[in-house]
Amino acid sequence: MELVKSLKQSKLIKYVLFALLGSIALAISSKIKIPFYPVPMTMQTFVVLVIGIGFGWKLGLATVSLYLFEGIIGLPVFSGTPEKGIGLVYFTGPTMGYLLGFLGAVVISGKFIYGSNLIKNFLKLLLATSFIYFLGMVWLGSLIGWEKPIFQLGAQPFLLAELFKILIATFTIDQIRKIKKLI
Repeated sequence: MELVKSLKQSKLIKYVLFALLGSIALAISSKIKIPFYPVPMTMQTFVVLVIGIGFGWKLGLATVSLYLFEGIIGLPVFSGTPEKGIGLVYFTGPTMGYLLGFLGAVVISGKFIYGSNLIKNFLKLLLATSFIYFLGMVWLGSLIGWEKPIFQLGAQPFLLAELFKILIATFTIDQIRKIKKLI
């Protein structure tokens, strides 16, 4: 009985450690800006996919939730923080839909079973990433008004970079899935 309790505690500690490491990876990926056309690229959505594939949907959801909680309470983990504000004020700004989309993307990418078919894997990751942009544009439209060109403002500038990140994730799925063996 004691052994079972000890094993459950050590597994919980392992999950907490992975969630913390994942939230740190998300925070770091939000701060690194890579020159890309037409807008600079962060690797945040890539890291969301990696967390989903590598951690699975449950631990992935806990990890992204922890990251969002860190940002909401004022830690400067989001891309535009602290320069553009922090905490709940920043969170409820124009990027809130995209940030909430991370939750859906990590669940979707974490629930899929990935095989050796690159096209199927690419399409699965494209679907997961699309969830980020769908929620992002819905929130953006409700915030700035639907008469504005929402797609041109909220998705189009980022599409080339997203395709690039999805391709990287697609070609590295086997390596990413090795994370699950550590958990």
